[in-house]
Amino acid sequence: VKLLLSRGYAVHGTVRDPGDAKNGHLAALDGAAERLRLFKADLLDYGSMAAAIAGCDVVFHVACPVLANHTPNPEANLIAPAVTGTMNVLKACSEAKVKRVVMVSSVAAVMTNPSWPEGKPMDEDCWSDVDYCRTTENWYYLSKTLAELQAFDYAKRSGLDVVTVCPSLVIGPLLQPTVNASSSVIVDFLKGDNEVKSKIRNFVDVRDVADALILVYETPEVSGRYICSSHARKVSDVIDLLKSMYPAYKFANK
Repeated sequence: VKLLLSRGYAVHGTVRDPGDAKNGHLAALDGAAERLRLFKADLLDYGSMAAAIAGCDVVFHVACPVLANHTPNPEANLIAPAVTGTMNVLKACSEAKVKRVVMVSSVAAVMTNPSWPEGKPMDEDCWSDVDYCRTTENWYYLSKTLAELQAFDYAKRSGLDVVTVCPSLVIGPLLQPTVNASSSVIVDFLKGDNEVKSKIRNFVDVRDVADALILVYETPEVSGRYICSSHARKVSDVIDLLKSMYPAYKFANK
């Protein structure tokens, strides 16, 4: 939103409650008073999504349910909302004659595939294995994979121009005062309240993701899906960097 406003675009944003004080960081952005309009919307409410999308040339579909720990019935509470919400957005885009939909997927929809040749770098041709994700109860990966597959299937059937961007773990400066799901991983490192299980993580700066999304929109010839990630980093290296910056914190074990 910040980058779009800085480039002179008029922006429709969707939030649960436009009057909530926690949206103040959006209202404070340069250009927001003139060119940002917030809509009350719910991914599972088609009418609310259609109202927000009406009149737009492009839609950036960023929102997705995130599974909390020990959430019961993840098929119903995560998978179905992710897929249904995506379909509501796409159908509303078709109705509004949107020129392009830029959908944020994830490397979660790329990297969980035991059939991929060992040693071969994973690229945009690699898809996470749906059955494997379900068997291993990798629910977030399953939700992102199914939603992206459904998006491309709908695009093929309807003619809607859909391009996806698959970022890795998104970190970087926050506009809001609260911590989001991806940045909470860094907080876990700082607090040391969870043992670090993954030895290597793929990170990408949120500003690079924002640039990538707008580049995909503004480049007419692009199509398909695009991985957006920096180099993989050892968790131990990340912890060492954080220790040098915040020596008073307790840190997770390497």
